[in-house]
Amino acid sequence: MIYKFAAQKASNPCYGKSRSLKYTPKLNDAEKRLQVADLYLQETQEHMKTGYLNAFEFCFIKKIAVYFFVFSVLWLVPSLSKESPYYYRTIQTVVIDAGHGGKDNGCSGKTTKEKDVALSVALKLGKYITENVPGVKVLYTRKDDTFVELHERASFANRNGGDLFISIHCNSAPETATVHGTETYIMGAEKAGENLEVAFRENSVIALEKNYKDNYDGFNLEDPQSTIIFTLFQSSHIKESEKLARKIDYQFKNRANRNSRGVKPANFLVLYKTNMPSVLIETGFLTNKSEEKYLASDDGQAYIASAIYRAFKEYKADWDDRAKNGEKKTQK
Repeated sequence: MIYKFAAQKASNPCYGKSRSLKYTPKLNDAEKRLQVADLYLQETQEHMKTGYLNAFEFCFIKKIAVYFFVFSVLWLVPSLSKESPYYYRTIQTVVIDAGHGGKDNGCSGKTTKEKDVALSVALKLGKYITENVPGVKVLYTRKDDTFVELHERASFANRNGGDLFISIHCNSAPETATVHGTETYIMGAEKAGENLEVAFRENSVIALEKNYKDNYDGFNLEDPQSTIIFTLFQSSHIKESEKLARKIDYQFKNRANRNSRGVKPANFLVLYKTNMPSVLIETGFLTNKSEEKYLASDDGQAYIASAIYRAFKEYKADWDDRAKNGEKKTQK
């Protein structure tokens, strides 16, 4: 086709003049047309080569930024999905949260306030970890009688890259003074009305905060239906939280000789947005006379703190083994 078209062009005297092809008497018309065809073929090949280069430049070089962006997204999307694998890392930072504080006393016994017991146990626990587990940083949401909003406690833990979050509290049952024992909670839907009461009491502190609805995704203490926000809670740390909680519960029962009321799920706002394994510990009932006395004593607080410490140390050893073995975990 190219030679046929070139031959037709060669028959046009204007085409020959435009290419500065001089007439040579020694060449007949057929030879001249062939020469013009060869020239046109060369030009066509050059145009085609230039076209390929332009196409390559347009499709690849000029759009390399676009391709880089697309491949980056394709690489990142799996890591952002609900089932992306990630590696364990050794536990390096523990955040200890002493419940209540400042203008928020928490629950009370006859002579004891929850905020004071929680702070004392928290400081003892932190001291045990610092003195006996090198390489672990201990952070406190409060170290004195200070009021800290619930959402700020979780934000503090997240900002500082906490690997574990341990919140310490005391319990209350004014209507039944004989009730006693420890309870260890993880984030999750309540399975009994009793758990709802505990969660409501601990969550009610947000009434002391300004514009609390803005800080808790519209949660309203006066509207039971607002707990819908908790149904949207999907944590990749529920199973790990339960592992830690069960180790703490074991230590309470078998080492500290406390009456354990078990590991339970409940919707606590202080655990709602923590991005790490998290537990909330009710160390005992201040409304029980003997348990209040125990929790108010230095020995009682030391036993409770050491039980939590031993559970933490055991949990850390198990977690760090998985990290050292390069084990992957599925984040859901």
